[in-house]
Amino acid sequence: MTTDATGVLRQTQLFGSAPDDDLRAIVAGSRVRRYRRGQVVFSMGDPSDTLLVVVTGRIKVVVHSADGGELTLTILQAGDVCGELSVADGGPRSADAETLEDCQLLVVPRAVIQDLCSRVPSVAQAMTIALAGMLRRLTEATSDLVFLDLPRRVAKVLLNQPRGDDGVLRPSISQEELAHQAGGTRQSVNAALRGFERRGWIEMRDRAVTVKQAATLGRFAGT
Repeated sequence: MTTDATGVLRQTQLFGSAPDDDLRAIVAGSRVRRYRRGQVVFSMGDPSDTLLVVVTGRIKVVVHSADGGELTLTILQAGDVCGELSVADGGPRSADAETLEDCQLLVVPRAVIQDLCSRVPSVAQAMTIALAGMLRRLTEATSDLVFLDLPRRVAKVLLNQPRGDDGVLRPSISQEELAHQAGGTRQSVNAALRGFERRGWIEMRDRAVTVKQAATLGRFAGT
């Protein structure tokens, strides 16, 4: 597991520039935790003194409304990190995180990250870039929720999903998950998808969605 975790750290934007000895020291000073699909990793307001690195699997970072509504802020997979904000300011978790499949997460203490940033300027710069990127994504998401109608938000979510050369979204995403990312209901998302399918922009078969006209979908979404 140490070798795997070290390799994953090397793939991250945050730690990719760190010397090999430092990567091994990070792994040695951290621990790997395993989660099953559907488990809560942390909740909004929890104390936070760790950074999480996804070694295997996927997790979603979400916020919930008082009446149980859910908005997905981001989906993280192997090589992604979570918790930069808490590492930077020492504050509590600002959202909830839940596994979408069985996961292994490397839990890195805040003190380890701070020590590395103080000694390796490129890692400190990468942390600043990561925080700036997070702010840009949240600004864009807020703008989309205010200024774009639901079909255009659904189009943007589809285009942001990983897909193969054949246009098939991989891994597949349910309409409920799409609704959580687009900020709508499952029924309204289904209506938007059916509209895209009628225009020939996408194809839906079972749970698989194929993007057939990405450029057209992008123009519709304003990207």
